[in-house]
Amino acid sequence: MNVQALGNTRFGLSEGILWDDRLEALWWTDIHAATLWQFHPGSGVERSWHLPERLGCFALTAQTGVLLLGLEQGLARFDSASGQLTQLVPVAANQPNHRVNDGRCDRAGNFVFGTLNEGGTDKTAGFYRYTRDGDLQRLSLPGVAISNSICFSPDGGTMYFCDSPAKRIMACDYDEASGRTGNIRVFADLSRGQADPDGAIVDAEGCLWSAEWGGSRVVRYNPHGQPLREIALPTGQITCLALGGPVLDTLYVTSASAGMDDAARAADRNAGAVFRIDGAGVRGLPECRFG
Repeated sequence: MNVQALGNTRFGLSEGILWDDRLEALWWTDIHAATLWQFHPGSGVERSWHLPERLGCFALTAQTGVLLLGLEQGLARFDSASGQLTQLVPVAANQPNHRVNDGRCDRAGNFVFGTLNEGGTDKTAGFYRYTRDGDLQRLSLPGVAISNSICFSPDGGTMYFCDSPAKRIMACDYDEASGRTGNIRVFADLSRGQADPDGAIVDAEGCLWSAEWGGSRVVRYNPHGQPLREIALPTGQITCLALGGPVLDTLYVTSASAGMDDAARAADRNAGAVFRIDGAGVRGLPECRFG
């Protein structure tokens, strides 16, 4: 396999990377910089948009170039062509220490996302669903400190999620029509290691790929939670990943330099890079679009 950084730009907290099959482009967020990024691998053209709040996560929509944004305190519609931002619904308005964090559309086009408690380690954050009809629901899942790893099995019947500090990726039965959840169970236990689970995706074979914060790697698990392989990265804080390219067989991985001092950044020149990995030998699923 060939692992290389996409350019020389380094980000504080690059996250939420998605492949847009219509635009043949990558999207990701640099959360603390409140900036949305787009990169076209074919042309090498890179664009960015500064936003009024930190952007935790986002989703593609049925309209090309229009995104559903999970901003710090609520959801918004963003037209990348015009730059128009339309607020949709508040999420954490009554919880000043909470902000939107990880999120992804389910297989039916509802946006499922979680929040993060920036005020401490209490598990007061949670998981939500913004339906195709514009209704905001809180899912019946345990409270968390840092929501992450939200993704879905190919048939949509299983949802994966985690509370990163708990070092366990969870799974539950999930009903796309109603948002009901059940049969919550441990999918993968990372408690014996130093790394925390961060972003995750599911590939075309139903295997889950997990980015490990503090682990310098991504790990592929089979649908039963057994690790199949790992790919090492040349930096420690791995945040999210996507399978993209014309046939969805190129692995893209984001990382972070947040929390590192100047000496640590100088020693780790790859901290905060976005990586491209060729030769992973797997294919992804098209990213589901909101609506």
